[in-house]
Amino acid sequence: MSTKSREVIYGGRIIGARIRAEGAQEAARKAVSEADRAAAELWSIQMEAHGGPAQPSPTIAQCLNGGYSWLQVKCHRCETEASIPLEHVRRPRDTPIWKLEAALKCRSCRTPRYSPRVHMVKLTQQREIAPYKWVHPDDDERR
Repeated sequence: MSTKSREVIYGGRIIGARIRAEGAQEAARKAVSEADRAAAELWSIQMEAHGGPAQPSPTIAQCLNGGYSWLQVKCHRCETEASIPLEHVRRPRDTPIWKLEAALKCRSCRTPRYSPRVHMVKLTQQREIAPYKWVHPDDDERR
């Protein structure tokens, strides 16, 4: 007679431990996602209601993980609003949202010498501001 193999002795315990570990990892991912969503929502409500404080703010990665993938901004000068997709921002994902404000400039009212700053309004889950619809000037004449 031979002794039992290690697979027979420990196989059930290993499989059970693997299942528990995967379940715990999934629960941790959900908890992190929920915490990121709550942080982004808090910052967004503060910015929309009071205009600040902008610091501390969630990072780009936290916003994307929480489902808030759009940043709504407004020009100080011409009051033009725009929605910026955070996934296309060329900054490291650990950059706080408030640090983006200095780099954001208005395209619609800029001059060759001056581009006015914009201020951040809120974070959104979907695009709320429709993009400019570009229409060729000759389209009306052709109809």
